[in-house]
Amino acid sequence: MLDLEALKNEALKAIEEADSKTLEDLRIEYLSKKGKVQSLMAQMRDLSAEEKPKFGQMVNDLKNSIQEAMDLKKEKLESAMLNARLMAEKLDITLDAYAPKQGTLHPLTLVQNELEDVFIGMGYNVAEGPEVESDLYNFTKANTPEGHPARDMQDTFYIDPTHLLRSQTTAIQMRVLEADANNLPIKVICPGKVYRRDDDDATHSHQFMQCEGLVIGENITVADLKGTLELMIHELFDKDAKIRFRPSYFPFTEPSFEVDMTCHICHGKGCPTCKGTGWIEILGSGMVHPNVLEMAGIDSKKYTGFAFGVGIERVAMLKYGITDIRDLYTNDIRFLDGFKR
Repeated sequence: MLDLEALKNEALKAIEEADSKTLEDLRIEYLSKKGKVQSLMAQMRDLSAEEKPKFGQMVNDLKNSIQEAMDLKKEKLESAMLNARLMAEKLDITLDAYAPKQGTLHPLTLVQNELEDVFIGMGYNVAEGPEVESDLYNFTKANTPEGHPARDMQDTFYIDPTHLLRSQTTAIQMRVLEADANNLPIKVICPGKVYRRDDDDATHSHQFMQCEGLVIGENITVADLKGTLELMIHELFDKDAKIRFRPSYFPFTEPSFEVDMTCHICHGKGCPTCKGTGWIEILGSGMVHPNVLEMAGIDSKKYTGFAFGVGIERVAMLKYGITDIRDLYTNDIRFLDGFKR
């Protein structure tokens, strides 16, 4: 019994002081077939028949005690190792995260979205139409019949004698007028791509984007047009910008106006952007021609309206200081990275 107690104390002390590397060695030393606990069984032959069962039970209890101590020690060692690893690998969530690599919206999309937000906020709808359009909607219903001199102003991509790549988003307005002639008033903007035969250079492109607006109702005046355009320019450029109308000609409108705004760079004082004039030409507009209303089945004596059209590329170039329109179409990642959302 003294041998058993001494061996137990020795084993438990060794286990308590062991680390993960020596614990397995202790298991072999005490619990293997040739270990110290098993060797005690050799003393059985010196015991009487009455003592053997009791001695065997004591050796088995010793073995269980050592095994339990080893299991507990192993669990403590594994827990300590896990805690150490967690401490070493923990993340400080208060640190700034790495910025993920992400794309960006194209500047033309940014301007289109901004225009849509402005006009949706004023109760307008956004309308779309086909880019392959009929001559009827692109020209005839816009008061530009066959042989009209205004057709020479737009060198058009014809697909066949009656179909073309639309040269103006006015075609969308004609479709809206026809569809909603019995559902007045109309307040709509029509953004989209248009196509004209042109030599590409820093300021011209055979493909570009327009956003046209159309309002039809009772008692619509030039004052309504002016207030609408002022609000648009204030939202896009400068809260203090002023606009001026200059007489112009568009077959779709009468009277027609070119619209200038005070330069958003120099605020009207004169700079290279506005060529020293203090003004920048920004869009075309006018009151909808009575012929256009009548062709759509709308009484031009009861209803009036205004329309305007702005080039999205022109707005983007002025807004972001882009000097070459071709930059908008070359998909150079170095250029596009300047417009991170």
